[in-house]
Amino acid sequence: MNILVYTRATLPVKNYGGTERVIWDLVYALHLAGHKVTLLAGKGTQCDWAEVIEYQPERPVAEQIPSHIDVVHFHSDLEPVNCPYVYTQHGNSAGPIDANTIFVSKQHAINHGAEAFVHNGLNWDNYLTPNLNAKRERFHFLGKAAWRVKNVQGAIDITKKAKEKLDVLGGHRLNLKMGFRLTLDRHVRFLGMVDDTTKSQIMTQSKGLIFPVTWHEPFGLAITESMYFGCPVFATPYGSLPELVPAEVGFLSANESDLVTAVKNADEYSAHRCHEYARDLFNADVMARMYVEKYQQVVNGHKLNPVLGDVLKDYKRLPYHK
Repeated sequence: MNILVYTRATLPVKNYGGTERVIWDLVYALHLAGHKVTLLAGKGTQCDWAEVIEYQPERPVAEQIPSHIDVVHFHSDLEPVNCPYVYTQHGNSAGPIDANTIFVSKQHAINHGAEAFVHNGLNWDNYLTPNLNAKRERFHFLGKAAWRVKNVQGAIDITKKAKEKLDVLGGHRLNLKMGFRLTLDRHVRFLGMVDDTTKSQIMTQSKGLIFPVTWHEPFGLAITESMYFGCPVFATPYGSLPELVPAEVGFLSANESDLVTAVKNADEYSAHRCHEYARDLFNADVMARMYVEKYQQVVNGHKLNPVLGDVLKDYKRLPYHK
């Protein structure tokens, strides 16, 4: 199949870039599966396994698509095209929703009145090999700590009450982005935005991911990355979390006291089981196969979401009980 993948981003990304990382790994997995991939992407994009066309923002996307393309996969804003297409909605949206939209979890689709979804996958070969027998002494939080819905304060409180130490990846002790916020708790170590090597080293020595989000998490790469490094997940049961975190690899509750108790018993979880679960279910090859099924549906003239329902428009903070 001749597939065009479209993003305005420049690939590959040099820093974290979660969505861009997923796109990059998808392109490679499609290539390995024998498909011809064309990458329409931002200026400076370089790729050895796909033809690269530099996106020209002054021209409609339809004018930049070669004639031999069978299907277009949008990852940036959807535009009219004269060929089969799909569009991945990576974040939450107030709508309207296109009938060929693919969401990144089942609950993500349901929240948008739809049904089509493909879980994100990653090329684990790009990560350090986890040491599943390493001594684990601290927990970690991974995400944009400045976003209140990520609830880094909840992670801080949970570990403090459990008498455990916490590494915050993606935040700083002094945060001015959401007003003046200074964290004085000394059991917490703030590491800011870390590179892949540092992130891998921290997670391979972590006792678990603390992730008490207070919104409908669309997917959460922090979850699957952490499990790949042998970390169980202690989180709230919102958005994609119930799909991604079964009981054998983590614990979900909106009650802080329950999460504190679970964290105290983190040693009951197997690092090997967490790793194998993430490795086998949330890899780029699985993701690519699922996307190819969606591509084939639209090439055959079918809508991915033949019936669209109501879109959840109210994304107020969800309950979190102290």
